[in-house]
Amino acid sequence: MKTSRREFIAGVGSMVAASAVPGVAAAATPTQQAAAQPTRPEGSKMAKTILVTGAGTGFGHDLSLQLAQRGHQVIATVELPAQVTQLKNAAQARGVNLRVEKIDILSERDRAFAASLDADVLVNNAGIGEGGSVAEMPMDVFRSQFETNVFATLALTQQVVRRLLEQKKPGKIIFISSVVGFFTPEFTGAYSASKHALEAVAEALHAELKPFDIKVATINPGPYRTGFNDRMMETHRQWYDPSRHLIDHSKLAFTYDQFDPSAAIDSMVAIVEQSGGKFRNVVPDQFAGVVKQFQANAWDATQ
Repeated sequence: MKTSRREFIAGVGSMVAASAVPGVAAAATPTQQAAAQPTRPEGSKMAKTILVTGAGTGFGHDLSLQLAQRGHQVIATVELPAQVTQLKNAAQARGVNLRVEKIDILSERDRAFAASLDADVLVNNAGIGEGGSVAEMPMDVFRSQFETNVFATLALTQQVVRRLLEQKKPGKIIFISSVVGFFTPEFTGAYSASKHALEAVAEALHAELKPFDIKVATINPGPYRTGFNDRMMETHRQWYDPSRHLIDHSKLAFTYDQFDPSAAIDSMVAIVEQSGGKFRNVVPDQFAGVVKQFQANAWDATQ
């Protein structure tokens, strides 16, 4: 019997989460991680100035705090004024020095300010997720997905790269992408398309900037329980009308198994700190097998 896409990813997700993959150790619990402060990996250099976008919630929030805790000068940017206070309070509670700025990457003025902050490393984490069928999703909603995840992200990246080139400084650009930049589950077409586009942008920059010692990498998280996935599958409520639309969205939900997000942060920190390393980084790395299987299956898919 052929396994459906949903059954396959849920099944493998459960195995990874339970560390049933042969030869792979169980992911550390938050308590274990707190008890064993990570050390900087071999190949990392001295403290860096790191600009992280979208640090108000989720990965950006935790990544900023962890990098600051490890001695880096972190400029964490958030979209909403209330998030400035919340993130500053979180940093104070941890006893770390963290600079927090309100930056909306959709704003040309805000992007110019962010690019002027003299960061060595840019972590493009800001992003949105629009769920729903692309057959009926309003085009303005689809465009907004690309405006944030692709166009605004690239516009900020261009400005940071230009400053690095003018100053003849090395640097690093990291794109927080997704495993769905490599395959497309149902009802996530808009988000997945934006991440496919981001993968192309990152791959081009990776080749184009190598002669200037500006490194480029992607981090491609699998499904993590940050709340992002669940909220994405609720966004259709803003436009979906059951009296007018023909594809049923009433039971739309993120049904895949999701991992504990705290288990991803150490991997992300290591990728940010590395002076070398891989261009493409699936987190957890065991999930790369799932991605490759989906891509292989796509070649044999029928109409």
